[in-house]
Amino acid sequence: MTTVKIPAGAVELSGDLVLPPAASGVVLFAHGSGSSRFSPRNTYVAKVLQQQGIGTLLFDLLTRAEDQDYALRFDIDLLTQRLLAATLWLQKNAATKTLKTGYFGASTGAAAALQAAAKMQDAVAAVVSRGGRPDLAGEVALSQVTAPTLLIVGGADYGVIELNEQAYALMTCVKKLVLVPGATHLFEEPGALEQVAQFAADWFLSCLR
Repeated sequence: MTTVKIPAGAVELSGDLVLPPAASGVVLFAHGSGSSRFSPRNTYVAKVLQQQGIGTLLFDLLTRAEDQDYALRFDIDLLTQRLLAATLWLQKNAATKTLKTGYFGASTGAAAALQAAAKMQDAVAAVVSRGGRPDLAGEVALSQVTAPTLLIVGGADYGVIELNEQAYALMTCVKKLVLVPGATHLFEEPGALEQVAQFAADWFLSCLR
């Protein structure tokens, strides 16, 4: 693992980059509000991806000072700009510039991932949302996403299921909506997170090859 600094406007964001030998691509993780690059759920999914030969970049969307401002955690436009900055950094980095790029977004991070994918178009090869709020990306962005997108929702995450279904209906890209039976928003139930990781790995492997 390499700890990196990603320039984003006036700030620098900390990240952890892991590149398995002969990586088939690299996935940027956009964490949810109140979380960080150390999110245990995202870290678990990242390890599963690494075992499948996929590179990962977990990074902080906000600085420590910014994260104290509750409103910034839900500033989807700002989170999107940070994700785009990290994507640009990957495109310039000698070790990653030839690799296909994917996004894995959780909660509010899923909205940022979809907004960024809409802006990047073919430069992003795949998007996966875990317990996400894709509806917060907005109708315009959702209709403009071209990257194949997988929405993973807990089968008992009532309210969020409906929001994902609404967002799904607005998307015109290759897409799939998967419910993990019995799982709630954080996928804390036995075996739930393992299913999320396997769904994500399968999706990224098919799109990043």
